[in-house]
Amino acid sequence: MKSSRKFRFGYTKGDRNGIFLFCLILIAGIAINYFSLNTLSEANKPFEFSKTADSLHRLVDSLKKQQSLEDQRVIYPFNPNFVTDYKGYTLEMTTEQIDRLLEFRAKDEWINSKAQFQKVTGVSDQWMTTYSTYFKFPDWVIERQEQDSKKPKRKSLKYSEKKDLNTVDIDELILVDGIGEALANRIVRHRSQLGGFVNTIQLKDVYGLNSEVIERLEEQIALKTPLEIEKQDINTISVLGLSELPYFDYEMARSIVNFIKLREGISNFEELSKIEGFPSYKLDRIQLYLEIRE
Repeated sequence: MKSSRKFRFGYTKGDRNGIFLFCLILIAGIAINYFSLNTLSEANKPFEFSKTADSLHRLVDSLKKQQSLEDQRVIYPFNPNFVTDYKGYTLEMTTEQIDRLLEFRAKDEWINSKAQFQKVTGVSDQWMTTYSTYFKFPDWVIERQEQDSKKPKRKSLKYSEKKDLNTVDIDELILVDGIGEALANRIVRHRSQLGGFVNTIQLKDVYGLNSEVIERLEEQIALKTPLEIEKQDINTISVLGLSELPYFDYEMARSIVNFIKLREGISNFEELSKIEGFPSYKLDRIQLYLEIRE
């Protein structure tokens, strides 16, 4: 029996044929796999592009819808006296304009006209054109505005013709448009409590007396004999001395004096606003009686 012929490296002819066939199958498999993956990738590209395009379209549609809703934002009539921080923000008012309105209302004063709202807040003419049409004042304010518009405009008197605010009586005060018996009594009572007006800005403290009425009052009445006082140094005044001045009760006077002692004196009145409960909105009247000496 013949023995199988061995080739170099010890492989027979059958071994070589088997190895060659295996390599051929392996190459064919790699080629088929490569072309299959390439074809599948090309097929997926349009699908992935279409999916991305759909996402972009949905995003654009969403933004358009949001813009459309914003453009169609409904503004209902509102009383400008009750504009809050949030309401002011939605009406495109600045923080400073909102603060001016809130500070004005904190003095228990009321906005009674569009012109007054603009004067207090400082909003632009363009803002007024856009939003003032939605202002809704109480019926009695509207009725009074209509009555005032029918009245002939009254000229301001000359200084020599005006009454003195520190001597005018109730009957003379009632002659001012917007001042009734109740307001006239409050003005006279407040004057008595002060011992006399030092400055007309003290009229701000009369309950119910708004800025418009004060303007009309000053057209006919002037402070010709203001109360003369000697201002006291707030850095050295005692608790008792401070409590005897207008605008301070004993507790507030003690808080102020203790505050100043802890800081070894203050350099400006605005520092007092750090005291809890301090009436910062009355600083202009407080400084009629006090000063800071060097």
